[in-house]
Parts: sequence; C-alpha cells; structure tokens
Amino acid sequence: MQRATKRFRVFLHAGFVSLLILGASSSATVATAQSPGNFTATGDMTAARNMHTATLLPNGRVLIAGGFPAFPIGPVLPVASAELYDPSTGTFTATGDMTTARAWHAAVLLADGRVLIAGGDSLASAELYDPATGTFTAVGHLTILTAVYSATVLNDGRVLITGRAGTSVPAVAGAELYDPATGTFSPVASWAGECCVLALTLLADGRLLVADSDDSGDTLELYDSSTGTFTAAGVSIGSQYATTLLTNGEVLFAGGNDDGGWYRSAEVYDATTGILTATGSMAVARQFESATLLPDGTVLMAGGGLLTCTENGVCMTSALDSAELYNSATGTFSATGDMAAGRFQQTAVLLNSGQVLIAGGVTGIGSGTAPNFAALSSAEIYTPAVLIPAPTLFSLSGDGTGQGAIWNGLTGQIASPDNPAIAGDVLSMYTTSLFEGGVIPPQVAVGGQLAGVLYFGDAPGYPGYYQVNFRVPSGVAPGPAVPVRLTYLSRPSNAVTIGVQ
Repeated sequence: MQRATKRFRVFLHAGFVSLLILGASSSATVATAQSPGNFTATGDMTAARNMHTATLLPNGRVLIAGGFPAFPIGPVLPVASAELYDPSTGTFTATGDMTTARAWHAAVLLADGRVLIAGGDSLASAELYDPATGTFTAVGHLTILTAVYSATVLNDGRVLITGRAGTSVPAVAGAELYDPATGTFSPVASWAGECCVLALTLLADGRLLVADSDDSGDTLELYDSSTGTFTAAGVSIGSQYATTLLTNGEVLFAGGNDDGGWYRSAEVYDATTGILTATGSMAVARQFESATLLPDGTVLMAGGGLLTCTENGVCMTSALDSAELYNSATGTFSATGDMAAGRFQQTAVLLNSGQVLIAGGVTGIGSGTAPNFAALSSAEIYTPAVLIPAPTLFSLSGDGTGQGAIWNGLTGQIASPDNPAIAGDVLSMYTTSLFEGGVIPPQVAVGGQLAGVLYFGDAPGYPGYYQVNFRVPSGVAPGPAVPVRLTYLSRPSNAVTIGVQ
C-alpha cells in the first residue's frame, strides 16, 4: 500500500485536540534509566524450553507455549504447558495447558486478541488461546499440511500457514489459509514452494516475501494473497537465516548456513526494485539467532550458534551470548551488550515498554556426535538506549479508555453512540510511537476485524504525533461501544471504543 494515499481534513476543534495530545505526554519517547544497551536477568520460566513460541498479548503480557524441555536428541517429547510473563513484575506464572503438546510450532495474534497456535513437529492440528479466560480450545486440523513451518497474519485478518504437505519424500511444501471469521482452514492452490519454506515476511504493500529452499538453492518469491499468484523475486544465499522487515520496507537477511558453511554476511531485499544487495556483515557468524526490529528502526541480533572447526576437521557448535545492532541507515552492524547466557533457538519479543524479552533456548557447546546442550528456563531483558513505548490511542475522557477520539473523516463528528459509523466510513484518529518516515503500515482492528488503512503519517500541526485514516470493515457487530485497537511493529495499543450501526 502507499503510505500517503489521502489525508483527511481535521475538523476537531484545535483546543480539544491539544488537550488530547497533552494528556498523552507519558507515551512520548523517553530515555531509559536502566542499563541502556545491556541485558539484565528477569524471572525464570516455570520450565526449560526451546523451540517454543512467545506472543505479546493485548494486555502487555507474553504467552509462552510448548517447546522441548531439553535439547531434542533421542526420546525428548514436547510439552503442552504454557505460561504468562508479566513485565510489571518480571515473573512467569502458569496458565492453562494446550490441548496438544507441541514444539517447533507457529503462533500468531489474531485481530480479536486471541492467539492461533498451529502445527508442531509432524502435527497438523491447531488451537486458540483466549487471554480473557486463560484457556486453549481446539479448532480442528489443517486440510493438507502434516507439519507447520511458519504463520503470518495477512492484511485482511486471515492467517497464511506454510509447511509440509503430505508425507512424500522428498518433502513437498504447501500452504493454507485460516479464516478467524469462520474458524476454517482451506488449502492454497498452486503453492510455489518446492521443499521447505524457511521464512515468510509480510511486506509493507501486503504481499508476502517467501524464502523457499529447493534443489536449485534458496529462492525468493512474492505471493499476492488477493490474486493467489506468485512472481519470482531473486535468489538468496544461505539458509536458516533470520529475516526482518525494516522500517524502510526492505527485508534484512542475516546469518544462517548451507552445506558449505555458516555466514556472518547479510543482504537486504528491495521489493520495489526486486534487487537483493549485500550490506554490512555481523561480527560473528550466527545461526538460529533472534532478530527483533526495535521501534527506533534498528534490529537487535542476539545469540545464535557459532560453528568452529579445528585443522583436523573436528567441528563444534557453541551458543553465543553476544548481540549486535543493525542500522539500516548506514548498512552496518555494531556491538551491544552481551546476554547473561549463551543461547540459540530462543524467543525474542518486543514489549510495550520498548524493551525486549529473551526467553529459553539452548545453551552449551557440542557436535552431532557429542551434543552437550541443555534447554534453558532463564530469561532476560534487553533495554535499548532509548525506550519508545507502544502506540497510544486517545479517548474523550483523557485516560485512554472508553469513547475514542476518533472522527468521521468527512463530517468531523466523533464516531459515538449518537453519531455511529457504518461499514465503509472512513475514520481518522491520532496516535503515538510510529516510526518517522517509515513505510510499515499499522494494523487497525475494529470489533475484532482488521480495517483497511488508507493513510498513516504526521499529524498536522503536532510534531511527534501521527494520524491514521482507516475504513470501517463490513461485518462488524453493531453497538455503542465497539473496541478499536491499533497494532504497530507487533505491539498493540490500548483499546478505545466507537459507535457502530
């Protein structure tokens, strides 16, 4: 999509808007007072985990689910347990168990605030976690997939899930769509992947960049979910790399390996030109590291496995405790603080505070014949030099709850119970904490359904604040207090309400 398609005139009284902005001063960018650029220990998880999932919930807590309790060599079985991390206390507490033990599965936050958890090691089932009840509910089986590699929420609210289709050897890749409105799965026709979809990246224009491994190497393709078509996008080096959508719309590929060795090199892909370009290299070669886009536009690369070999050909993998930051403006990596523990296959979640939660993973040093590795229950927090909190939506009360300061883009009237919006209306609102000049669009959920974002950018006359115009989706249940929430860089804002008829 285009970042600036149309800006609507602001009809709200200037003094009223000023009061809203002044009341939101606590959400502005603030410098941190705690160990900038360093990692600090937080509470331990209730169990050691690797190949688990971590999902930021609308209430600011993090859902940790499943995983292996030890390094998965031999008869190590996944677990069904789940727990919640509370950033306000720095502690983990158990929540209800999943309906099925899972590891190496996918988890995504849906527009209605629930979490879809799908697949696992040779699993084709799926379930939903409801934060309101703390319970998991099975939602049936995928139609063609027998294992899941990744899942991504599309701009229309559906979830694209990729994985292995069937049981043939060599493996054949496939994909299907989950529709939260109907709770059903449907296969994607003519999926182009031949073997193993290594990464899915939702681009700023709504297309998916698919990194796929096959006999000819690791290829990049673009998938348009609106038409169900693929186009070739180029070739990338390596595999098992970390991929990150940058605020300028490019995609960073960093680290990984293939049969010829492990990489510290990185590349950026520009979807507007179709060109893959080398960028700066990391300080060390990493595989299975975590990559987290920070609100200031840099990318935190943490941990991973490092392969070292002796002259006689004995190779060992060690868990790295180092981390570095990628700056897309300069195309360079620079060192930041070290983690408290070396780890790979960990999870990393950007919290509402602007900090990053690193949890679990594998530590140790070993080889295929001597796998001296152990799963971790420990967790730690990375604090950037500047903390940028999650976006804030404004309400008429000034406390960020209740009736939202969201107005009809044509009439200027607040979308209230007395002047309710209807499907197709274009509404406008102000928010905070978007990246200045960035092209990644925020997502806006109205009544649990994703709305089409028409414009996002600077709020006229209010530096540091941003305007978002969106269209009310059809099918929203009418009412005087329909919730509206904005999500940006995977962090949800507070919820306010509007009237809908």
